Amino acid sequence: MKNALAARRFFCLSWVVACLLLGLAGPVPARAQQPAPAPAAELVPGPAVVPLAATYSLGVRVQGTISTHSDFPEIEGFRKAGLVTSTATRLVAGRRNVSEVTLTQRYAPYAEGTYPVPPFDLTVNGQVLHSPGGRVRVAAPTPTDLTEAQVAPGQGVGSLDHLLGPPKAKYFYEPADHAELVLEASRAQVYVGEGVRVGLYLYVQPADQAVLNFFNFTEQLAALTQQLRQPTAWEVPAAEAATVPDTVRRAGTRYLRFRLAENTYYPLTAQDLRFPALALTMTKFKLLKNPQPGEDNKLAMYKTYPAPALRVAVRPLPARPGAPAATVPVGSYALREGISSTRFRTGEAFVYTFGVEGAGNATALVLPAPRATPQLDVYGPDIREEKLPDGTPRKSFRFRLVPRQPGPVRLDTLFKLVFFDPATARYDTLRAELRPVVSGQARPVAAADPADDPFYGPALAWADSRVQPLDVYRDVRRYAGWLIGGLLVVAAVGWWRSS
Repeated sequence: MKNALAARRFFCLSWVVACLLLGLAGPVPARAQQPAPAPAAELVPGPAVVPLAATYSLGVRVQGTISTHSDFPEIEGFRKAGLVTSTATRLVAGRRNVSEVTLTQRYAPYAEGTYPVPPFDLTVNGQVLHSPGGRVRVAAPTPTDLTEAQVAPGQGVGSLDHLLGPPKAKYFYEPADHAELVLEASRAQVYVGEGVRVGLYLYVQPADQAVLNFFNFTEQLAALTQQLRQPTAWEVPAAEAATVPDTVRRAGTRYLRFRLAENTYYPLTAQDLRFPALALTMTKFKLLKNPQPGEDNKLAMYKTYPAPALRVAVRPLPARPGAPAATVPVGSYALREGISSTRFRTGEAFVYTFGVEGAGNATALVLPAPRATPQLDVYGPDIREEKLPDGTPRKSFRFRLVPRQPGPVRLDTLFKLVFFDPATARYDTLRAELRPVVSGQARPVAAADPADDPFYGPALAWADSRVQPLDVYRDVRRYAGWLIGGLLVVAAVGWWRSS
């Protein structure tokens, strides 16, 4: 009994001592939360505005070293001006030093303006970094344009332009150039429906390419093309312009001709075609009077090249007895016929092709439908439009003919095309010249008799002669809806029972 009482007293004393020790120790501190590890690499975007005399930059910052990396993107309006690598050491939590390497790609602008920075992916040490892109504005070089807030890491603020000022125009000179913007027409006067080719060309001597460059070309070309539209003409654009200019001679001098726009116009009315005066702004570089090695020897400026207005006179077609002149195609055409057989018998079909080729608007060529004749059944035409190897348009009308009576077939009475030839200023007619001779027995076309048909006789005998209501199909739709609804109810009940 005494031993049990002593054990109970010892247990109570131990519990009191443990509580006192826990109270003196205080609350157990929570385990410090470790900060999330920083990404191994991150992109450094460039500034939104850069002066013309400075450089734009895109960079990537990596903790540690850069072992491999992909190429930075190309930016329109800039040229790559070299890669710069810089290293910095900073103190982070935990009193440890972290080395960071920044790789910066510099871009030198060609001229002022706003340029898009395309979206791109950059792979650094196996990690893919994505940039959504943006826009950068190249402004005139002034001392206040470049501030520390606009400078990307790795790009110095104290440039020579800040120390010595921007380049002085008096130290540069403008070289002479022989570029010219010209609006040309293939002929000064056309008839209604006759085509005239009008092109907008930029002529540049080969030596002028060193001091000239296109500026904001996409937006300027869209505006110039819009001004070339003619509301009273059918416009057919030329093939896509080649990226390589043509080499031509003007007044004995060799020029490079850039085809900016070229269309063929077919006037629909007798109103003259009037093209307004156009202008193209280009970047031209002034050259340093005393060039020094390692210096930028060019100073960008703008120069506008005008093209005078152009007018093409349009004459109406002369009167033609028996038909209005507006329905006649215009061009210099020739006939090319074709036939699929050399022997012709009644009841046997053959193919005849009426082909028209020459200079003119082939799309507007329409062959009048041949008249029905008891000697011949005519089916078609199948129309095909193409260009010959020399660029001449050709349009073919393909007919399927079935002769019913023997004898010569006068195709010239069936197929003919009246047109106006602007070269001779006269109307002319293309007529079929082939005259096939058909042999065999005459095969008149029998009239269809329902009583002689083995199918329609019984069908007509069993047919209901009562007038059917107009809403019979609506009733069928309603009954079909009821049937589908009933099937859905049966399917739902079956599914409920099975579950």
